[in-house]
Amino acid sequence: MPDVAIPYHADAALECGLEGCGVSREDALSLMNEAPLAALLQAAASVRDRFKGRSVSYSRKVFIPLTHLCRDYCGYCTFRADPQAGVQPYMTPDEVLAVAEAGRLAGCKEALFSLGDQPERVFPEARAFLKTLGFDRTLEYLAAMCELVLEKTGLLPHSNPGLMGVEDLRRLRETNVSVGLMLESASPRLGRPGGAHWKAPDKVPSLRLRTIENAGQLSMAFTTGILIGIGETPEERVDALLAIRAAHETYGHVQEVIIQPFRAKPDIRMAKAPEPSNEDLQRTIGVARLILGGKMNIQSPPNLLSDDYPDLLKAGINDWGGISPVTKDFINPEAAWPQVSTLAARTGSAGFVLRERLAIYPEFSSRPEFVSDRLQPHVRKLQSEDGYAQGKRDPC
Repeated sequence: MPDVAIPYHADAALECGLEGCGVSREDALSLMNEAPLAALLQAAASVRDRFKGRSVSYSRKVFIPLTHLCRDYCGYCTFRADPQAGVQPYMTPDEVLAVAEAGRLAGCKEALFSLGDQPERVFPEARAFLKTLGFDRTLEYLAAMCELVLEKTGLLPHSNPGLMGVEDLRRLRETNVSVGLMLESASPRLGRPGGAHWKAPDKVPSLRLRTIENAGQLSMAFTTGILIGIGETPEERVDALLAIRAAHETYGHVQEVIIQPFRAKPDIRMAKAPEPSNEDLQRTIGVARLILGGKMNIQSPPNLLSDDYPDLLKAGINDWGGISPVTKDFINPEAAWPQVSTLAARTGSAGFVLRERLAIYPEFSSRPEFVSDRLQPHVRKLQSEDGYAQGKRDPC
């Protein structure tokens, strides 16, 4: 450990964390509130190195925003939209296929479907569009578009559609190698008037945890995470990470956890809210690594930290998430993806090797219970013997 004075409880927590098997809530709170940042980062990076080695992964993806309509009004979101005259409420099948095909030609292997939550429940325009194509619900249309992309392009779908019931997940399981839903926070307090999740009925933590658990019951590789800087306390961050860990301990299906920082934008309710500092982000990642242990894949998006993104490697991440050579980040449109060649070079300069993965991590794709019979040939076609994506080891 660095030669600095470390409070007794934080020192003991760091020693427990170094075992790589997770820490208690009490220890996690001590790490969040008391541990010197340098000592915390050294411990987190040590655990990452011991369990994950010096490879850092990413997924080459194409971003398909199936619809921007959403019934939630989160205080930080620029993705969502209400119906507008002259603006089509959903992408058409031809538009979906055109974007996916452009991704395939650019070497993408993942089709990331992002969309608003249950817009048909509040917008007649959404219901009318779906009806013209023979669907009643957005999630039914999503399942059909995932099938279209899989069969026509071979890209592996990964969907982030919001809350999902068991039957919705079961339908997506046939075409999605993984699905995702950010827990964001475990604090119901954020749903109070004026909070980040005010007027966002789908952001109730218990409902989001239910979706995560539903996916676990179906053995679906799952991506989740927390959004920091939206009004939560450090203790609430810890509780959200512990809730994710508890779900994973029960079902073993959480393939990665994202630590994502809030970013202020002009056209949001929280436009003047303070952003978390780089040190705050690093501390949260470090604590997440020690809570979730060495086996968990932890990512933080590089495009949300500008040129400083290699600093995240010091905090214990082992994945950069999805990077698209074709489409922008529709969730954070102001934040451009780094070029894959630049990402590889800067990752290499930090002492790591960049590896391209699929939308499902190797340790999950190798287990038949996580990949449906229908998906098996599609996955095998795109992956190398070690479970990573086929192709050059170094994208430079």
